[in-house]
Amino acid sequence: MNPAHHTEDRTTEQPRGSRRPLHERDPGLVDDSGSGTDAAETGTTVVGVTTGDTAVLAADQRASVGGGRLVANKNTRKVEQVHPTAAAALSGTVGHLQQFVRVLRSESRLYADRRGDPPSLTALSTLAGGVLRSSPLAVSPLLGGVDDERGPAVFTLDGGGGVLTDDYAAGGSGMQLAYGVLEQDYEPDLSPSEARRVAARAVESASERDTASGNGLTVATVTRDGVETDDYDAASEVA
Repeated sequence: MNPAHHTEDRTTEQPRGSRRPLHERDPGLVDDSGSGTDAAETGTTVVGVTTGDTAVLAADQRASVGGGRLVANKNTRKVEQVHPTAAAALSGTVGHLQQFVRVLRSESRLYADRRGDPPSLTALSTLAGGVLRSSPLAVSPLLGGVDDERGPAVFTLDGGGGVLTDDYAAGGSGMQLAYGVLEQDYEPDLSPSEARRVAARAVESASERDTASGNGLTVATVTRDGVETDDYDAASEVA
C-alpha cells in the first residue's frame, strides 16, 4: 500500500475505505459522556519522537469497545494536526478526542488572531493542558511539533492538565510495549526517516500483544514547513 498524503483541510469526500480523520467521524455513533460501557474507545498505542529539526508522531488505527474486546472501527485516524507545525496523537474515548481536537484547534486559531502569530509549542502545550484541566475529557494525548523557540518537542499530557516534555514518549494501552522498542532503538541523532521507522516499529510491536491496538498505523512528520501525515498497513512500509 502506498502512503496517502493528507493535509489539514479534509472537507472533500474521500474514497470508500480511506482513512478518515477522527474528528470527522459521526459523533452520533459514540457516547460522548464517557459513562456508557458501549462508548467507542481508542485504547491505542501512541508514540512521539524528536530528532534534529523534526518531530514524529505515530499511532495505530483501531477503535474498540468493551476494553478492547471488540473492534468497532479499523481505520480510525488518531493523529491530528492542531497547529501549523504541531499535531496530537490521541488516546481515549472517541467522542472526547473529537472534542479535544476541535477545542484545541479553536484555541490555537484564536491565539494566532489575537497575537498575529501561531502559539509557540510551550504556549500550545499550556493551552492543551488547560483544555484537559477545564473539561472532564477522557483523553491522554501526546503533542508534538517544531518551532523556532525550542526546535522539535514532544509533550505528554494527562487528564488533569499536567504537561511533561521529553525526547520521546509513548501513551495508551500499549505504552509499556512501545517503550521497550523506544528505549532500545531511540538515539538523539536519528535521521527523520530513521525516527519514523523507530516510531512505527514501537506502535507495531505494541499492536502484537495489546488487543486494543492494531489495524495499521498513522505516522505524522512535523517540520517547520508543516505536518505531513501518512497511513500504512505495516511498519515495514515506512520510509
